[in-house]
Amino acid sequence: MNPLSVVVRTICDIFAWFMGIFGVYIIIHGHLTPGGGFQGGAVVATMAAFLLVAYGGKKVLSFVRPGFYSGMETAGLLLFITAGFLGMGTTFFYNFLAGRGGLFGAVVPIGPNSGILNSAGTISVMNIAVGLEVIGGLSLILIYMFKGIRLFDDHAGRSESGHDR
Repeated sequence: MNPLSVVVRTICDIFAWFMGIFGVYIIIHGHLTPGGGFQGGAVVATMAAFLLVAYGGKKVLSFVRPGFYSGMETAGLLLFITAGFLGMGTTFFYNFLAGRGGLFGAVVPIGPNSGILNSAGTISVMNIAVGLEVIGGLSLILIYMFKGIRLFDDHAGRSESGHDR
């Protein structure tokens, strides 16, 4: 696919960063608000789709490396499995960080949800792991779909009109 118009690329330049930041926000605040790792990861992967459509497959695939997304997917999977096994002293996926202080284990005060970000223990760690997994997996799917379109267009031998050629 060739790039779309200057207007579309400019709008993409503006809004792609908002999608990425909003996706990370959804991942990090998943235990306090609706959302979580999967939803936030899907929003960040949508940013990759947005860039692929606006700039065209050739340009984006020239600097995007599938190995990066594969590594992100592997890191998310290993983090999730590690968090599950670290609680094995009590039970699988035991929330061993809750109420211990530190980065993820602040004690939650009694009363309504005060929105303390670091109060979920291993739930936050697992949201981050799922977010990494979904970002990597969905982005890889999009990249390989665009590579497949490119291969199909190269071997089809027919010409099409529009922004694809």
